[in-house]
Amino acid sequence: MFISFEGTEGVGKSTLIQRIHAYFEQLGREVVLTREPGGTPLAERIRDLLLAVNHDERMCADTELLLMYAARSQHLNQVILPALAQGKIVLSDRFCDASFAYQVMGRGLDGDKLALLNQNFVSCMPNVTFWLDAPIELGMSRARARGELDRFEQEKLEFFNRVRQGYQVLHEKEPQRVFRLDATQAADGVFEQAVNILNKI
Repeated sequence: MFISFEGTEGVGKSTLIQRIHAYFEQLGREVVLTREPGGTPLAERIRDLLLAVNHDERMCADTELLLMYAARSQHLNQVILPALAQGKIVLSDRFCDASFAYQVMGRGLDGDKLALLNQNFVSCMPNVTFWLDAPIELGMSRARARGELDRFEQEKLEFFNRVRQGYQVLHEKEPQRVFRLDATQAADGVFEQAVNILNKI
């Protein structure tokens, strides 16, 4: 099983993914915990480029999208596909849905560009995607409390509202795969929502 975790900044993805990881391990399952952008040494170097705030020039939206997919291709081929082939459960902090939400809806890129990349470079999608949803102001207050903000976290409120809308579009389009979790709840409540969905599946 391949499970991804999505949402805007500060909604508690890291906390939930760690708890789901422990949950599956208690059931005796082999679990791989990974993230995007990143997940391999090379992809992590691309992540550093994407999140850095001190570039001498502004990163254009197309460059951002292509860097995301360069990292994703490495991640998919080196980590996700081999783990699934070995019968392991893969938990990924973000996957392709993030590119629709952030680059297409957030940045305003043509969705056909994303579709072309997915068609040519993504050979599998998550079986289950948990979308942790909370008001942007709440998430950003949590993100600021963590410390220095990365390049994405420094975006304006309007950008994140478009990103959140993007996840809503995905949820409405694929409700059997993209499950909305109320991330305004405490960590225990969010975890309980996710486990209830997994049990039904």
